[in-house]
Amino acid sequence: MDDSLLKQFSERYTPEQTELFRKALAFAEEKHKGQRRESGEPYITHPLAVSKLVMDMGMDADSVTAALLHDVVEDCEGVTIEDITKLFGTDISLLVDGVTKLTHSGKQTYITKKQEQAENLRKLFLAIAKDVRVVIIKLADRLHNMRTIAYCSPLKRARKAKETLEVYAPLAHRFGMGAIKGELEDLSFIYLMPDEYNRIKAEFYQRKQDREELLNQTMVAIREKLDEAGIKSISISGRPKHLYSVYNKMKRSGCSMNEVYDLVALRIVVESINDCYAALGVMHSTWKPLPGRFKDYIATPKPNFYRSLHTTLLGENGLPFEVQIRTLEMHRTAEYGIAAHWMYKEGRAVQSQLDRKTSWLREIIEAKENTEDSKEFVENILKDFLGEYVFVLTPTGEIFDLPIGSTPLDFAYRIHTKIGHHCQMAKVNGNIVKLDYKLKTNDMVEIITNNAQAGPSRDWLKIVKTQSARNKIRQWFKKENREDNINRGRDMLEEAAKRQSIVLSDLLKPEYYTPVLQRFTMTSLDDLYSAIGFGGVASGQVLHKLSDQKRKQENETANAEKLLTSGIKNAKAGKKTTNQKGVVVLGEEGLAVHFGSCCNPLPGDAIIGYITRGRGVSVHRADCPNAKNLMREADRLIEVEWAEKAETVFDAAVQIKALNRPGTMLEITALLSGMNINIQTMSGKPTDDGKYVMDMTFLVSNAEQLNKIIQSLKKLKCVGDVYRVYH
Repeated sequence: MDDSLLKQFSERYTPEQTELFRKALAFAEEKHKGQRRESGEPYITHPLAVSKLVMDMGMDADSVTAALLHDVVEDCEGVTIEDITKLFGTDISLLVDGVTKLTHSGKQTYITKKQEQAENLRKLFLAIAKDVRVVIIKLADRLHNMRTIAYCSPLKRARKAKETLEVYAPLAHRFGMGAIKGELEDLSFIYLMPDEYNRIKAEFYQRKQDREELLNQTMVAIREKLDEAGIKSISISGRPKHLYSVYNKMKRSGCSMNEVYDLVALRIVVESINDCYAALGVMHSTWKPLPGRFKDYIATPKPNFYRSLHTTLLGENGLPFEVQIRTLEMHRTAEYGIAAHWMYKEGRAVQSQLDRKTSWLREIIEAKENTEDSKEFVENILKDFLGEYVFVLTPTGEIFDLPIGSTPLDFAYRIHTKIGHHCQMAKVNGNIVKLDYKLKTNDMVEIITNNAQAGPSRDWLKIVKTQSARNKIRQWFKKENREDNINRGRDMLEEAAKRQSIVLSDLLKPEYYTPVLQRFTMTSLDDLYSAIGFGGVASGQVLHKLSDQKRKQENETANAEKLLTSGIKNAKAGKKTTNQKGVVVLGEEGLAVHFGSCCNPLPGDAIIGYITRGRGVSVHRADCPNAKNLMREADRLIEVEWAEKAETVFDAAVQIKALNRPGTMLEITALLSGMNINIQTMSGKPTDDGKYVMDMTFLVSNAEQLNKIIQSLKKLKCVGDVYRVYH
């Protein structure tokens, strides 16, 4: 047992918490016993290191304990989240579950590596929205993995470094964790761009000695000047700029290393905010400030919690240098971001502050409730909230951050959906601008609304930059103008068909459009036309899918009679083959099998088989309403049964009746994510009695698993009832 970590823990937390940590330490060491990292070290060294990182950030005892256990479910055979709940409590198990990747218990799910990554990131973002401590554990986990990534294969290093640079470093930045962000970027830089890294490193350290001498002299001079002014400094230090940041600045500005002013920043930490401004006055009266290089992040903090004064001064030798002035609290926040504000240490008042500062994540999750594709969901978060952004101000001085390229319409929808819908014009810095104006940092934006205005314009879909604004506009058209949308969508589909010299009526046959409706979770052609009309689905995409269905069924029809004849013949001969869908049929190999959409059978349901003209064998539940009609053609019936131990997943559908209140969808999706359920589609609408009805489809292994899901959903307080849907 690692006594040193246990000793450090006991010095910071209560005896009860220490005893639970001791139990977790013994459990982790036992479960990871015999496992090795790629470096050859015992695997337990990794969770120990992650736990210490979380502890050093000043997090609460549950977070530190969860960090120690964060890999036992994912990497240790036979350990489940339920086990963690029983042994260590709900809070710790929820944190462990939040950082645990989706597992499939060895079952094939027919998804690509990219789709799997998207599903895992979706689960992570949902967990972070539910408990922000998850992001701190996850970033500590990624940081230690990146520190030891040299032992991995070159391919794995490149893949992990790319993911770190695209997802985890921006995530650290968004939560204000500057120290972790910088180190993650530099570690990724080493393995993704080794040539550029070595070149920048060589240039950076070429004049290292000269810079250090200059810095030491300047720090002595600063201390003397502050002492003369009666300003007590807690510390004065030099911080070299991260190499990836230097590389980015040179690439963005097209400048050389000598033109980067803040290669090293002098950091002055003082006791109070008044001392910050007093120290700034001393700096400006002693050295000449460079015009346009002063930033006051104390009066107007960054949305990611950062507060400090920045100024660039001209040294006695003519070389510029940057000075950052802050209090000790601001310094800790700049290094650890959200961890420095942790509510368990700083009181309930900080809870509301954290809620406000992390509302961006909950906002996009709520906005994406109807997103079927996890890849799209994750890409929108990365683009709208974790990419590069500009800072704009409201007339009252509140700061909002928006992706680069955002317009006043994006700003209006970020403030409130109604303000976006009724936006008539916008003023930027006091001047009226077009709604497609590209916002810049420090723009002061005022939205002028007109409540008499019916709603948004369709042209706005081409103007807005953020996916959340685009979704809100689409939702308005979806709800408000269904008849217009149907007519518009029908016309748009006809135009698309004409451009490709396709006769649309040839494609609009039930056997062609029914599978397309199912793909988009729609029930009628009007639904499809409406979706095209309000911009939810592209007409070209629909046309492509209809054409695909026509080609597919024409090919199947060509072999239909052969399949019918040989299928019946072989059925009588008693030949059995197992289809790739986990069904055993009497018939020849290659006989196509599909499941009836009218009843969606699952393993565990009694089933019958019916030989069709063109689509092979159709499998139905024995109690399917359509089964009676099929029985009339007994010569087409064929014996089918579920294969034993088939590693196959199936679409299942449920309808949920729940409370119509904020957070309902989040609770439901979080529960399903915690059960490792791969959500395929979801949609919902309010009812006249104040409830909310949701339709969901997801992948399951059998009817028993579906029943467990239904029972778990029924236990949620926000859920009234859950039904299995057959058609």
